[in-house]
Amino acid sequence: MKELIFKNEHDEPVNLEHFLHRENNVSKKLITRLKRQNMGITCDGKLIRTIDEVPPGKTVVLHIESENSLEPNSELFVKRVFENESFVVFDKPQQMPVHPSINHYYDTLGNYFAYLYPDTAFRPVNRLDRNTSGLCVVAKNQHEAYRLQSSITKTYYAIICGKPENLCGKIDLPIARETESMIKRCVSESGQKSVTNYEVISSCEKYSYVKIQLETGRTHQIRVHFSHIGYPLAGDDLYGGNCEDIQCQALHCGELYIADKSGERLHLCAKPNENMKYILEKYNMSECNLL
Repeated sequence: MKELIFKNEHDEPVNLEHFLHRENNVSKKLITRLKRQNMGITCDGKLIRTIDEVPPGKTVVLHIESENSLEPNSELFVKRVFENESFVVFDKPQQMPVHPSINHYYDTLGNYFAYLYPDTAFRPVNRLDRNTSGLCVVAKNQHEAYRLQSSITKTYYAIICGKPENLCGKIDLPIARETESMIKRCVSESGQKSVTNYEVISSCEKYSYVKIQLETGRTHQIRVHFSHIGYPLAGDDLYGGNCEDIQCQALHCGELYIADKSGERLHLCAKPNENMKYILEKYNMSECNLL
């Protein structure tokens, strides 16, 4: 059982639902679940309804039951870049899925999280593909998962095949699911708006090392956009990348700006994965300041 505590700092009463959702960013989904739970929301130890008012100076407590149903795996290890009482940021390696699936029931970040926090549900805030490495934020409760959705700014790093004519630019092309494929995406006029900003850090004849910031977060967005303009990611066989040097996409979430509960903006970094460092060193390409 976890508890979230909020105090009414106003000089007058305030409606509970307004107090929780509008003033303290508690999701309506969590409020609804706790309403159905015995003594899920209390004020000074007594049950309080969402239509009731919270008196000035009084404390509201949300009693959140454990929801963790993942199989814990103590044999895994994933580096923790940052942790506080609200969330933890992992540096996820390549070839590790975030969520369990049919072919990956026991070897995921979720399984390792279940080992570290046996009484806490697994709530990743930013999801990464299995072969995309880097910073992955996991909230420790439903309230933080909701709050963090709008407080994270991510920067990706990738190695693409070839050298773009423009050393910086914006790719603004809609993305949709490719017909008859459950996995692959493509640029399509019928797709959702998708915008990718990039800057070339360094290049050689074969590859370019690029810094990327997204304005939207579509599935496979970076991979699809660069493949469409003729510069697929190194190692990305799904979208036409050269696999001579590595066999999985050279993509890494290397920087995060994230706000804690006090509103302070934290800047977190993680070095590129070993496959990307191998290419950078092999082709004598300049490294960014994360290395």
